[in-house]
Amino acid sequence: MAGTDEDAVAAADDALYVLTAVLLTPAKFPSVLGDDYPEACAALGLPPLADGYGLVLGQDGDGARWTVVVDDVSLVAVAVASWDCGMEYDLSPDERTVVAALPGWPLAVAVAAPGVPAPHDPGPESADQPALCPPDTTVWGPAQRRLGADEIAMQWAQWREQIDDAEFPAAGGGVTGGGDGPVGDAPSGDSSDAPSRDMEAGASTSAGTRDDAPVSTGTADGEDDAAASGHGGVRRVLAEARSYVDTPPPLGRVRSSFAPGDARTLRADGPGWSLVARTDDIAFILLDEEPGEVLPVGRGPSLPGLLEALDKMAVRPS
Repeated sequence: MAGTDEDAVAAADDALYVLTAVLLTPAKFPSVLGDDYPEACAALGLPPLADGYGLVLGQDGDGARWTVVVDDVSLVAVAVASWDCGMEYDLSPDERTVVAALPGWPLAVAVAAPGVPAPHDPGPESADQPALCPPDTTVWGPAQRRLGADEIAMQWAQWREQIDDAEFPAAGGGVTGGGDGPVGDAPSGDSSDAPSRDMEAGASTSAGTRDDAPVSTGTADGEDDAAASGHGGVRRVLAEARSYVDTPPPLGRVRSSFAPGDARTLRADGPGWSLVARTDDIAFILLDEEPGEVLPVGRGPSLPGLLEALDKMAVRPS
């Protein structure tokens, strides 16, 4: 396994100033690293162990960046929970739990250890592999798209209040979407001015009304001609998400977490797309091919059932 060289482990572990830590488990992993748990592990050169890992990010006495991988997931989980609550917690993993010491950081860290040189990558004499670096999020792509979905999941209320349910078409003719029957309601007129949301500004942009499967105009006439006039990317996402119910995707592609009341927050990812939803509400979709756009999907006749099915097969925090 990359990064398990004893000298590298010792270099990082002797005087590691811990700055932060994150979990790398099937139910909770830095989504910026991949669409699923195995992909996120592969980004660090780690095998996707069932119990996962804890990632401890810090600097050594020379200021070099190190990511120490430990198998004591519960220890890291307690530390992260304590920090989230504003409590102090001295995270000091036992040497016996260290799986690997990887040079560099796979995530952006905005703080630095006091009293040591500025963060920098370890020299080649201290590491036997290239230093990790965060994915490029300066341009729209998979990493930025997944970060956008993270933001929506964390700030659901703020994003949801931007959506007026009146923007979605009233119940009408069912629209087939290439899946298991009706997946939306066709509007009676042109919907080209209904808003999507921009990730950066939160501003309305012209992208079409969406209700479970968006269409721009017309009603279904028994044949699936609406699929051609609707938003193809959203239809593709809903179809692929539906296929996950029958054919389980790689671990972590669908995750379920706490939400207020009896609801759950669902997160699903796939090639080129991310979906965030509340099981009792609507969904939002982000696409690689539509930079910065957040596409709301209304609660039509099929979305509730799809979300319920995804929630049943999703990975949940233990």
